[in-house]
Amino acid sequence: MSKTLLSLGHGFSAQVLADLLVPMGWRVIGTTRKQEKFATLTAQGVEPLLWPCDITDALSEATHVLTSAGPDADGDPVLRLAQDAIVTAAPKLEWVGYLSTTGVYGDHDGGWVDETSPTEPATVRGQRRVHAEQEWLNISGLPVHVFRLAGIYGPGRGPFAKLRRGVAQRVIKKNQIFSRTHVEDIAQVLLASINVPNPGRIYNVCDDDPQPPEVVIEYAARLLGMEPPPAVPFEEADMSPMARSFYSDSKRVRNDRIKTELGVKLKYPDFKSALHAMLEQEKAQET
Repeated sequence: MSKTLLSLGHGFSAQVLADLLVPMGWRVIGTTRKQEKFATLTAQGVEPLLWPCDITDALSEATHVLTSAGPDADGDPVLRLAQDAIVTAAPKLEWVGYLSTTGVYGDHDGGWVDETSPTEPATVRGQRRVHAEQEWLNISGLPVHVFRLAGIYGPGRGPFAKLRRGVAQRVIKKNQIFSRTHVEDIAQVLLASINVPNPGRIYNVCDDDPQPPEVVIEYAARLLGMEPPPAVPFEEADMSPMARSFYSDSKRVRNDRIKTELGVKLKYPDFKSALHAMLEQEKAQET
């Protein structure tokens, strides 16, 4: 039986999932706010829809839904526009994935969190995410799965790109720890959940190796044969308000559930293996 994924807010992570599904015979429909992306999405095997739009017809054909759109001050943009259509479609959908963030846990002063930890974000962005998660989980009959993603990196996004653009900073803040995840591991977690659905379940998606951000930047610079950027105290760093807000939370995120329940074996269990692989992929594309 053919499967159709409706990807709402089709971006970086969703496209890597589509790259797995399309060769398996899936139909993928993806919404985007940028019409100039249509040609690229079509070449990648995705049927583009310009958002905002009426997704009733797409929902009627979808067996699976992935939503990546972040909430704003007025709540979740997808539910605001299409909740009635989603409720109507709920009985026929086999799986719905909501991409959230580990930011919902707030600050734990470098301590460990798992999916049972309280969600106590101090930032407005994190508070909106907690509310959006509940909005999706509260839709009766909708087979929702929540994926709390750590900091995402992959080809074209991450420390190499920042170093090459000359915008990387080695920001030093005492006891600052982040968890991370490679985009290919996000995609394999989503596919594993699609294959073994468990509606209502929440999964952390991250690697095994939380590290201070300056450690990752320094290692990436060494791999590129560059001098690491000079160390800058957090208080003096030139950062956007959003980038600065990420430093308000320090925690290590556990990922046991994706392994024990979904059988996932991470392709990139730590940042060093991921960065080496990314460089090798770049070299292969150049030859």
